Amino acid sequence: MDSRTKRRLSPAELDDLARRALGTGVAASAELTDGYANAVWRLTLDDGRAVVLKVAPPPELEQLSYERHLLRMEAAVCELAASAGVPVAGLVATGFDDPVLGGDYLVLGALDGVSWNAVPASGGPLAAGGHDELRRELGRHLARFNAVTGEVFGYPHAGITGATWREAYLAMAGALLADTLRYPTPLPMPAERIAAVLAGAAPALDEVTTPHLVHFDVWQGNVFLDLTGTPRIQAIIDHERAFWGDPLAEFVTPTIFGELCEDDPLLAGYREVTPLELTPRALVRLDLYRAYLYLILLVENGPRQYPEDEYRRVRDLATVALTEVLGRLRLP
Repeated sequence: MDSRTKRRLSPAELDDLARRALGTGVAASAELTDGYANAVWRLTLDDGRAVVLKVAPPPELEQLSYERHLLRMEAAVCELAASAGVPVAGLVATGFDDPVLGGDYLVLGALDGVSWNAVPASGGPLAAGGHDELRRELGRHLARFNAVTGEVFGYPHAGITGATWREAYLAMAGALLADTLRYPTPLPMPAERIAAVLAGAAPALDEVTTPHLVHFDVWQGNVFLDLTGTPRIQAIIDHERAFWGDPLAEFVTPTIFGELCEDDPLLAGYREVTPLELTPRALVRLDLYRAYLYLILLVENGPRQYPEDEYRRVRDLATVALTEVLGRLRLP
């Protein structure tokens, strides 16, 4: 998929930015096109370093409400996660409201591993249970990530917050549903009805009283592996969509379009670091977070306008999954 919201920089502009941010020019550059919001380049610098440059969209381009100042959240998360012992790419430099770009950028150390989603799930490097072992390791890392606590719930950098987790969650979902006024989106029921269903189940969120850091984008494409010797996780990347909320929400993206099962190695690894019980109210909370993720997948097509032949499968899966989740949440 491509995105209409990405910023475009020429080689000369990349070189100028590197000289201002890092004190050295660019010997070679390659755009990385997997992401859909920020523009990303891998740069080889004149001094021999390899870095990754992420540049936010210009302010005049369309975005969803929660996507404001994504790179500011990512910069904060990189430092917080590293301090918590979570493997992440090192933060090299940041620039917010850069006068030349008219926006934000950050520079990260380049990784030499391989994206997990590029490795076959069986055979090759992940033979003999290697996939399950990595999933268990990921669970341990996510528990450490979620152990980081903050002062407010929600997306502080986007101005979508709440004094309680229930208040913040409903503000987050409300902002997303309000985005459908700007970007008309086919939903399985009217936005007002969806908001009412979420609000009706929201008392389950009152169990969460402390804001915890939640990545909320942990799919295999955002996990880099070191395959030299026994496979291990080199780094978790792309923290820009993180929020402050319920650690239980972390399990939604690694089980997207599915359920969290008690025999999942991810859950076993998580429990090696911190206790976690899937109570009936916890399962309601999980469904609330699934609903939020599936809404994102549907509404974000408005500003991004994905190619229909590539987006159709995601849209259909998200629509079916959202319908099922809303149906469960409506049950007495």
